[in-house]
Amino acid sequence: MDRFGAMQVFSQVVESGSFAKAADRLNLSTSATSRHVAELESHLGTRLLNRTTRRVSLTDSGRAFYERCVQLLGDLGEAEQEAARAAVVPRGTLKLTTSVAFGVRHLAPAIAAFLARHREVRFDVSLSDRIVDLVEEGFDLGIRIGGPGSENLVARKLGETRLVPCASPEYLASKRAPKSPEELAGHNCFTYEYVTPRNLWRFRDAAGREQAVRVSGNLHSNNGDLLAEVAARGAGIVFEPAFIVGPEVRAGRLVPLLQEFVPAPVPIYAVYPSRKHLSAKVRLFVDFLVDSFAGTGDWTLP
Repeated sequence: MDRFGAMQVFSQVVESGSFAKAADRLNLSTSATSRHVAELESHLGTRLLNRTTRRVSLTDSGRAFYERCVQLLGDLGEAEQEAARAAVVPRGTLKLTTSVAFGVRHLAPAIAAFLARHREVRFDVSLSDRIVDLVEEGFDLGIRIGGPGSENLVARKLGETRLVPCASPEYLASKRAPKSPEELAGHNCFTYEYVTPRNLWRFRDAAGREQAVRVSGNLHSNNGDLLAEVAARGAGIVFEPAFIVGPEVRAGRLVPLLQEFVPAPVPIYAVYPSRKHLSAKVRLFVDFLVDSFAGTGDWTLP
């Protein structure tokens, strides 16, 4: 039995004063209307209506139940209107995850601009460099550097970044700068946790040929900012996205290496669990990010 449906029929019978009038308003047959109420009474184990040939009236149990039905059906109607409005008007909390560096440098300004336009939206942002399971951990949206991840996710491309091998002027003063990817074997190369395999760096020559070289070093971390900072202090070579090392390169603390062996671009995606019934806040924020990041080149500036 559809209890909510039966409650709607019962309430309409009470408000109409007869099964026939209720049936007409609900576009049901009189027999179907009577059956809904009878099934509800059977389910509750009590009589709700006194029936005569001319009218119906509430029993004491029916009166108490009717009052609760009105409240519950009203709450249900409000909930349905609220949900439908949320699909059109951006409002409520958007739970979002992305990497630490990208979140601070690029997502924070975008969130500020979006909030200025949409006052009813709240953000709950989690910054982590690990790949988060959006469905398992209850996130509405993720911004990912690299592949979108699970095939069950919808992905919209926001742009591309590039990986840049860098070392500080102090490091290069003590060691000859590598002229080819193979020469990295003689250098102290820092490795990053969320690259698989983490000790394999990939390059591409001017002819487009891919090349992978194994590296090793005395520092490994799950945070790209830490690796870049240690490299900027002269301890080794780092291989990080432009949006991480860009500020240090502009400041002269890091020097790009092997620029004739530019690696393949790394895509940046907005990913979310489903395209069906996508909420307005997620849909509009993703559209906003696509527009905001359109034409962004090396991501070294906010």
